[in-house]
Amino acid sequence: MKKKDNKWILTIGILLLIAGATGVFFRQTVQSSTQENRVFAKEDHIKRDILVEGKNYQERVNIAAIGDILIHDTVFLDAATAEGYDFKPMFSHVKDTLTKPDILLANQETILGGMELGLSGYPTFNSPREVGDALIDAGVDIVSTANNHTLDKGEKGIQSSMGYLSEVGLPYVGSFKNPEDQQRLRILNHDGVNIAYLSYTYGTNGIPVPEGKDFLVNLIDKAAMKEEIHRAKDQADVVVMSIHWGNEYQRTPDNIQQELAHFIVNEGVDVVFGHHPHVLQPMEWIQTDDGRKAFVIYSLGNFLSGQMWDYKDIGGMVSLDIIKKITSDGTTIELANPEFSPTYVSSSGQRNYQVVPLEQAGKYGLEQAKSKYEEIMSHMTEPLKTN
Repeated sequence: MKKKDNKWILTIGILLLIAGATGVFFRQTVQSSTQENRVFAKEDHIKRDILVEGKNYQERVNIAAIGDILIHDTVFLDAATAEGYDFKPMFSHVKDTLTKPDILLANQETILGGMELGLSGYPTFNSPREVGDALIDAGVDIVSTANNHTLDKGEKGIQSSMGYLSEVGLPYVGSFKNPEDQQRLRILNHDGVNIAYLSYTYGTNGIPVPEGKDFLVNLIDKAAMKEEIHRAKDQADVVVMSIHWGNEYQRTPDNIQQELAHFIVNEGVDVVFGHHPHVLQPMEWIQTDDGRKAFVIYSLGNFLSGQMWDYKDIGGMVSLDIIKKITSDGTTIELANPEFSPTYVSSSGQRNYQVVPLEQAGKYGLEQAKSKYEEIMSHMTEPLKTN
């Protein structure tokens, strides 16, 4: 009887313990739930409408160009070293300026056929290949090669020059290796902005283009230009034309230049970089028939050459911004902030050639450099104010 009583007491005790534990668990759960509700529940939540709209994007790219790289024999003889040729010191005073733009074009007036073709100056040029090395070092991103000296050494010369440019990775435009190369648009991309570069020349100093090899140099032809401009416009945000035109040593554009400028911008060109006169000609805005605003600089003059006096030793760099805006309404392109930085080719007895900022040229032998700087800036920018 005593054993049964003990079993009964034990059973009741276990039940009481289970009941107590269950009660504690229940109270903790309720308290925990209450605590959670108290901490995290937001009774006074503010209701807000969430609007989902397309975001706006804007990219700004600065492009620039310099004028003729015209390597006379006095220039390459001055660049001679024990190992070859070094043109880099000639650009050292303006390198900081040249490396500022995002994309810089230079007009490579003379072919870079190198020693194997025989170096020569005026009237049929062939320059050391080290000229290209110096341009790359100074910040040049692409060279135009359609000019009146493209065929100075015939097909062999321009093919050799293009081969070298391909080897060092410096894009060229205006002369081409074959028909396929001619059809390949030169489109440079920077920060999502695609810029197509085209190049044409008025002629080749009477040297005939080899029959069936029109690809060696782009000659000015409105039908051909129109076709390429339209093709470039379909694939790029901005179309840039480097063009060899005008009269040598004339400081203002002639009627032919102005008419051709209006033709190409109305076909779709946005920026025109002019070359050939060997002196500076002004820049201006042109309002196109479709409402765009195109930029033209008629001549960038000589950037590096052996020519002196009568404005032939004054050149410069022009730059402007391309602003690409993407909104829910579409994509727009705006050109803005054209700037001109004039330069001077300093030398002493046809030695020690250096390209220097015109404003500082007094330290390099140019008399009345400050007044010359003011004259050049007025000459180049005045037409911008009337557009």
